[in-house]
Amino acid sequence: MAKTALVVGASGIVGSATAARLVEEGWTVHGLARRPVAQAGVTPVVADLQDAAQTRAALQNLAPDAVYITTWLRQDSEAENIRVNAAMVRNLLDGLPAPSGPRHVALVTGLKHYLGPFEAYGQGVLPQTPFREEQGRLDVENFYYAQEDEVFAAAARDGFTWSVHRPHTVIGLAVGNAMNMGTTLAVYASLCRATGRPFVFPGSAAQWSGLTDMTDAGQLARHLLWATETSAAHDQAFNVVNGDVFRWQWMWGRIAEWFGVEPVPFDGVVRPLAEQMAGDAPLWRDLATREDLAEPDLARLVSPWHTDADLGRPIEVVTDMSKSRRLGFTAYQPTDDAFHALFARLRADRLIP
Repeated sequence: MAKTALVVGASGIVGSATAARLVEEGWTVHGLARRPVAQAGVTPVVADLQDAAQTRAALQNLAPDAVYITTWLRQDSEAENIRVNAAMVRNLLDGLPAPSGPRHVALVTGLKHYLGPFEAYGQGVLPQTPFREEQGRLDVENFYYAQEDEVFAAAARDGFTWSVHRPHTVIGLAVGNAMNMGTTLAVYASLCRATGRPFVFPGSAAQWSGLTDMTDAGQLARHLLWATETSAAHDQAFNVVNGDVFRWQWMWGRIAEWFGVEPVPFDGVVRPLAEQMAGDAPLWRDLATREDLAEPDLARLVSPWHTDADLGRPIEVVTDMSKSRRLGFTAYQPTDDAFHALFARLRADRLIP
């Protein structure tokens, strides 16, 4: 029998990839967003999760077998992040009709579980790498923990199973997304090629030289579906990355080669993209006009602040996936292939020249 899924945040990088995977696997898919975008095989559900009454009304006729929570809203402080994002999860799970059969709820968070929130990112006493699920929570307020607690409370009340998924930086496509390294780097490289500017690594020495990993959105979608359909994975938290490790001193050259620009190696000075791209909006608009690109608004394509946060970290970040491997998840995605596939799709969709 066909199963029904509700993907929350279906217009985002993770949500759109998850919805596409579910459609491919024959699921009936509903995609919730404040402003849904058309996606093949996905029935849109319009709701603002900050509005409990509106959310309940939008969900009153849905009885999903699986719910995928792939969204959050960034606020000005961690206290506000906790208040708003916990309420969104609570409103969602309170707004769904009580399950009449088995239901699974999957929550996507990330490595800030181990690294701390934006206000204290990579600071204080951190667990050793590679990060492992049993390392638990830091002694600091974190909206990821608040989201988890809402899921745990609702599961105890309603009797559904759950899983928590902690990706590293996600590679995928979604215009208007606030955490979008792949598209940010593609737009930066395109501007460097068009203007003759050097393709300068913007991050830290630790990131340039140290090992790291990332998570392709398709890999994460496979992991979400696997956890839903694998009973041994129920009521568990998991890391999820591509399965390879790399150094940016190698990956930077691979990205430069794809775009036909000369990579400039790290020279000991951190040059954040937020500073390098500060005046690029009119340059991008002109380039978009000349090349007939689909999105002339630079702000809807790039998130320099988030890319700087990732590439500027003072520590090596590597993720352990042994827990998933032991339970049978064996999917693998080379990270350079993930970048190249994204760049090709951005070009095909006329988002970069």
